[in-house]
Amino acid sequence: MKLATFTEGNFTRIGRVAEDMSGIVDLAKAAPELPQEMVAFLSRGDEAMARARAADSPVIPFERLVLESPVLRPPKFLGIGMNYAAHVAEAGHERPANQMWFAKQPLSITGPRDPIVLPEISRALDYECELAIVIGRTCHRVPAEEAHEVVAGYTICNDGSVRDWQFKSPTTMLGKSFDHTSPVGPWIVTPDEIGNPHDLGLKTWVNGELRQDARTSQLLFNCWEMIAELSAAFTLEPGDILATGTPQGVGAAMKPMQFLKAGDLVRMEIEKIGMLENPVVAEGPEIVSMFYKYIKTID
Repeated sequence: MKLATFTEGNFTRIGRVAEDMSGIVDLAKAAPELPQEMVAFLSRGDEAMARARAADSPVIPFERLVLESPVLRPPKFLGIGMNYAAHVAEAGHERPANQMWFAKQPLSITGPRDPIVLPEISRALDYECELAIVIGRTCHRVPAEEAHEVVAGYTICNDGSVRDWQFKSPTTMLGKSFDHTSPVGPWIVTPDEIGNPHDLGLKTWVNGELRQDARTSQLLFNCWEMIAELSAAFTLEPGDILATGTPQGVGAAMKPMQFLKAGDLVRMEIEKIGMLENPVVAEGPEIVSMFYKYIKTID
């Protein structure tokens, strides 16, 4: 099952992608007893999942709606660094002995077709294609062998990174958290459709040029180890997004460096999930206005 957040008729809500991929089953009408916001929906657990899976009408065609990030305001948005050996090598680092996590601010999220905003104060905006785990159950100190049980599904994250701000601080949070720089989506795909999350192909193109091409089998720390590590320290909650790291091919590692600029088009695909396709736009008054209008819809 693919779970989406979408806007239609000035009403943002959640739905299930139709089996024939013709549109989205509107759960506000098909199952009005369910929450219409993704975190609240996931918090309802298996019963809500079963009700959504059984719903089959009405279907709103994709051309009549706007896909949003599936989790508009996650309780936590976390990313792991240096989790592919080839990316570690291109960055000139040693293979990490331990998992290296950082926080991303939720307002860095943008939708699967929305613009990525190039900030006025930097020209070092980079892309990072990543498989993202969406947590489906409140959990603490989960053993790795049981970690699959707390996963609601998987999505795609472009871990947008403003490199000069990322590296000027001992932590990377600032450069990972600029508003409207990290597309997430297009939907959450449940584990039954994914199968093994450690054997998925992922690719990135910038203006049609293939930049990243790898498989999740190359992860240094796998999804279950990541959940075990994080939940050992603190409670994970429904709707938390865990970005699992990017492979080689980022712009900062190219010679010369190839950072994103206004007018670029970034396309990311992960096998069995789907695609993000986002234009890059320069920050300006009209973009700021658009962004705060977006914030208002999710408050």
